[in-house]
Amino acid sequence: MSISSAISNAVSGLTAASRGIEIVSSNIANALTPGHARRELDLSSRPSEHGGGVNIDGVSRIFTAGLIADNRLAEAGVGSSRTVAAFHAAMEKAFGTGTGISSLGQSLTDFESALTSAASRPDSDMRLSNVLDTATALAKKINDISTTIQAERSKAEQAIESDVSRLNAALQQVAKLNAQIVTITAQSKDASSLVDARQAAIDGISDILPIKEVPRENGRIALFTPDGAILLDGTEPARIEFSAVPGITAEMSIGSSALSALTLNGKPLTGPQQQTMLSGGSLGANFAIRDQIAPAYQQQIDAFARDLYDRLSDPMIDSSLNTGGPGLFTDAQGAFDPANESGFAGRIAVTFLVSPETGGQLWRIRAGINAPDPGNSGESALLDRLSSAISASRFPASAHLSNAPRSLQTLSAELSSGAATNRIRSEASALQSSSHQSGLKAALLAEGVDSDKEMESLLALERAYAANAKVFQTANDMLDAILRLT
Repeated sequence: MSISSAISNAVSGLTAASRGIEIVSSNIANALTPGHARRELDLSSRPSEHGGGVNIDGVSRIFTAGLIADNRLAEAGVGSSRTVAAFHAAMEKAFGTGTGISSLGQSLTDFESALTSAASRPDSDMRLSNVLDTATALAKKINDISTTIQAERSKAEQAIESDVSRLNAALQQVAKLNAQIVTITAQSKDASSLVDARQAAIDGISDILPIKEVPRENGRIALFTPDGAILLDGTEPARIEFSAVPGITAEMSIGSSALSALTLNGKPLTGPQQQTMLSGGSLGANFAIRDQIAPAYQQQIDAFARDLYDRLSDPMIDSSLNTGGPGLFTDAQGAFDPANESGFAGRIAVTFLVSPETGGQLWRIRAGINAPDPGNSGESALLDRLSSAISASRFPASAHLSNAPRSLQTLSAELSSGAATNRIRSEASALQSSSHQSGLKAALLAEGVDSDKEMESLLALERAYAANAKVFQTANDMLDAILRLT
């Protein structure tokens, strides 16, 4: 080998080692950077006719595309299951459990106990006042549950708006990075850092909805939903829009056009289209909460309120009542209309006729809501019938409850236990989704930057650098010796 060949070999080795040290340093520095994939230097031998040594062919990002895709789908599953689990937890808290002091069942029990106590001393204003207080507390509990349901729907509405904003911003960023990567690649430069940034942008929205990545020419990518809806395939991303309302009431629904659907490139998505496109991810979960899950809870508490109203507004229970008129409980101080059951839980209230604070008289609880006078202060028949009406097993009037006879206490227990069961199931699903995603995340980290291996590579590169430097120094010494002989 000639001295010039030795120098050429050494120079190529020094260049490769220097570049390799730079890559290893970058790997270590970005080990915890989101989207960063481990880099490896691609080398090949240089033909002897070109002086020998090594060529730097480029830098490779080491990743498994299938693993990244699976992790993104798992992230969407986690986003969906956690969103639903949080909602059911809020519903369980609203309904209360067992004999908890703030539970629906305990409020009903307190009211029933107050009626029983008043029946034993119907002449006691204190006990009649306790009936009024517990009835008011029961109505307020039902109101609060309805308020919580609508608050959760409004929360879901705002979360949808936030998710859509994040999604559009990320798609714009990916489109911009696509263009930059194409430009850098065309200049034969390393675009790995831009690819990392693009992956991080996609990963950052993978909890919103499932995303599938498809490679295109010159380093570009296209993004689709699992059902094939195009999010990005070209220079302009899809335009996703949503109009949120400031507050939601029980009567508002997407069917009545009071609530908005998602639009894709200006075209509103119908229910089945939207459900298919958003299947999985927090965006789909929030739409399900707003339009399906929460309204189902509202129907149940409305049906409970109606059953309570019907039981105590029956003229067979209180003969002073008119047929179809309100009893102890009212619909916003009026009669309940069966055709207007939606949202009744938010309107149910104790009649003003029995409250001294609103000009009413306590004795009406004992004598009858519309009684002309207090009558016999020792008469407890009405109080006994009111108590019996609550505990009686009867078919519910609402079509939103199963057609099976039950007492009001049993019905309240069913609603509370249903909320608790939904919470347990949703949390189990969230845990399963989280465990699956954690396993995929661990697999991604395993093929990512291993600091120990990177340090080993760094030591090997330092030895290679030193060896090539020694060759270069030796060749230099030989040239100096030859020059001294001349």
